[in-house]
Amino acid sequence: MFASSRFTVHRRAVAVAGTAAALALTLAACGSSGGSSSMPGMDHGTMPSASSSQSASPSMGDMPGMDHAADGNGLSDTQDGYRLTSKDATLPSGEQAAYRFTVTGPDGKPVTGFALDQTKRMHFYAIRSDLTGFQHIHPTMASDGTWTADLASLAPGSWRTFASFTPDSGAGKGKDFVLSRTVTVPGNATKTPLPAAATTAEVDGYTVTVKGEPMAGMAHPLTVTVSKDGKPVTDLQPYLDTYAHLTAFHEGDQAFAHLHPTTKVTGDNGGPDLAFHAELPTSGNWRLFLQFQTGGKLHTAALTLHVG
Repeated sequence: MFASSRFTVHRRAVAVAGTAAALALTLAACGSSGGSSSMPGMDHGTMPSASSSQSASPSMGDMPGMDHAADGNGLSDTQDGYRLTSKDATLPSGEQAAYRFTVTGPDGKPVTGFALDQTKRMHFYAIRSDLTGFQHIHPTMASDGTWTADLASLAPGSWRTFASFTPDSGAGKGKDFVLSRTVTVPGNATKTPLPAAATTAEVDGYTVTVKGEPMAGMAHPLTVTVSKDGKPVTDLQPYLDTYAHLTAFHEGDQAFAHLHPTTKVTGDNGGPDLAFHAELPTSGNWRLFLQFQTGGKLHTAALTLHVG
């Protein structure tokens, strides 16, 4: 489900033998464990940044950004000459924190021109190693190319931060990127077991149901249905130019996948069914986070999906 350069799945129609039908996409979500409800997906204002972030020094060992993994999963801080850099190797526990970072281009200079993607020039995600504490933020950029993401309270442990963007000039113009680094939150870290795979999730009184059986490396249609008190929900409001925003992380390595519903926004009210195109590259358990909005309030549902 990663689009090649960006590990994101772009809306696209897949031809089915003998029929021109759009494969529906899927994925769903679940309210994050511990602390995700307070901030997922909300825009957070940024404080002016003092200077561009720089790559962590070799002395940091396995501190942020030092891990380079295979292309297509968001687990590297570099791709095609673009690099995600930050001086922040640690962040405080139990309080809001400003994470500052910079994207540099093949010329080594900070990139300041970014194209809009789902109404934003930068999507920033944070997830702990046990796939709890999900945060989706839209940071702001200073004139020197430094971005600031205001994170909500973080629990002790190892976290991975992802920057999802598309340059609007230079060698990478029009290409989608997802780069990441790790950051440590000091303290006594307690691992939360990943919830078992399920087809439904509850959040804020809503029930999210996922139908479909995706298989690794293959495109499969998935359908997400939103209901409340046993009744279909038809008042989903547009959020980031869609009726639902879906992000997924792979158990064990935190590999990233970003899926968009194929259901088009046709007005101020959507639902109850949302079609997705699921193409998860790796087998195993994926933690899905589905964000949708009703009555001006953003909800984040989380659930575990097993991919064979």
